[in-house]
Amino acid sequence: MKPTHPVREKITRLVPPPQALAAIAAPQAEPDEAADHPGPLFSWLQKRGAGVLLHPTCLPGDQGIGVFDAHAVRFLDFLSRAGIKHWQLCPLGPTGYGDSPYQCFSAFAGNPYLVDLLPLVRAGLLRESDLAPLRALPTDRVEYGALYRLKLPLLSAAHAAYRAKATPLPYGDFAAFCASQAGWLDSYTYFRALKDHFAGRPWWEWPAELRQHHTAVASPLYARLATQRESHAFSQYLFFGQWTALRAAARERGVEFIGDVPIFVAADSADVWANPELFELDPATGRPLAVAGVPPDYFSADGQLWGNPLYRWEVHAADGYRWWLARLRATFALYDIVRIDHFRGFDAYWRIPFPAETARHGAWVNGPGAALFRAIRHAFPAARIIAEDLGVQTPSVQRLLADTGLPGMLVLQFAWGSDATNSYLPHNAAPNTVVYPGTHDNDTTLGWYAAAPEAERDHARRYLRVSGREIGWDFIRASYACASRLAVVSLPDLLSLDTSARFNTPGKAEGNWQWRYRGEQFARLAADSTAYLRELAQLYGR
Repeated sequence: MKPTHPVREKITRLVPPPQALAAIAAPQAEPDEAADHPGPLFSWLQKRGAGVLLHPTCLPGDQGIGVFDAHAVRFLDFLSRAGIKHWQLCPLGPTGYGDSPYQCFSAFAGNPYLVDLLPLVRAGLLRESDLAPLRALPTDRVEYGALYRLKLPLLSAAHAAYRAKATPLPYGDFAAFCASQAGWLDSYTYFRALKDHFAGRPWWEWPAELRQHHTAVASPLYARLATQRESHAFSQYLFFGQWTALRAAARERGVEFIGDVPIFVAADSADVWANPELFELDPATGRPLAVAGVPPDYFSADGQLWGNPLYRWEVHAADGYRWWLARLRATFALYDIVRIDHFRGFDAYWRIPFPAETARHGAWVNGPGAALFRAIRHAFPAARIIAEDLGVQTPSVQRLLADTGLPGMLVLQFAWGSDATNSYLPHNAAPNTVVYPGTHDNDTTLGWYAAAPEAERDHARRYLRVSGREIGWDFIRASYACASRLAVVSLPDLLSLDTSARFNTPGKAEGNWQWRYRGEQFARLAADSTAYLRELAQLYGR
């Protein structure tokens, strides 16, 4: 069965192999130099460029879900030929209930669903016939329940065959990988093995001696589950090996990856289980003392109750933000650029006492502010970070954004229906920003236009001087023309698809992240639009 821990999706979203870790070891600045750095802490977005937002689960293929295979390389080829320099992804962590990449079992691990099984067939670790049940699944959507039942056992079977045959794989030495990742891998694999042992129940429902990593390692289960722990480690070895190969293919084509870091982590995660002292938890039960969300506003009378545990920022500050820097070090090893979610929460976050049915009752509490970003700059002077600063921003949030120098975000779907002062309108865009027609939490542009009030539709048509018959491409062209130095459009908009191709509907617990594009749709796009996209990139200096 699937894991049974519920999560609540938020409305506005804003681990790597040894060689990758070595590559991110940046020279360190002296602490005083980082603290006294004149001007913004970061100033990296100086050149114009374009990107496409597409989560890998959406790739086509016959394994029940998009994987790191030839379809991903073909997508890179398209980006390169179209003059597009960036591929933006949602988080690549292992997903649980709700299947959201923003609620993962680990902030360090990779999603084993994304592993391509064909190399394991070629290596003799699986048979071709083993993949038949996956190939019987739909190709236009992801059925996560079926994937959970079918794919994870295949990865376990491949691990068993690997142990028996010692078959070499093109991903480096397995033991060396495990040793290099021990800082997070040991706790993660034990966490996953225990979840399997307890039929997916969240860690706070396990026996008391197993509810914290430091006591759980003394349990006889640690030895009894050794094979299961190694099996989960093997899945991580495959994930990172294949991701490293895909990233090398991207570099060959001049394409960079933009990754995504949620500000909060899931309650039922190896991160909270292994580091309870870093979170606001009841030591007796392991349940949160308070959870994350945002208060009531124009859009929601009850606010947004996300349910993530909150950080004890004073503990993070006391050890120099060690866990956050380790998390970002792993993230920078995966991606070229990183978008950090809910930037507003680093200034102040809405603290909702637990338990709660809504986000109505809470309080604003100061976050770490610039101190965290000074620590990040000290550890990673060349870091390239995007701040997800959507929503109403207070003067203190605006000051923090200015102090960090991080580029914020504009969303064209939010630009219409008011007046010329709307900050999301292209003429108000500052160069140090990233513009999107819509993010992963928005409807497709065609879907938005079909449902939007006529006043917003009329405003968009008059502003862009268009009829609205090709509104998706109108928004793409407006994004390319915008003063924002980086423009990112979604693949569903490039394919001119309606709301059926929406990635995610916030507030909806299940049924998200299922859309996949079909090979013939992509072939038409590549044939019809590659030259036009390249022309847009040339016309607008991207």
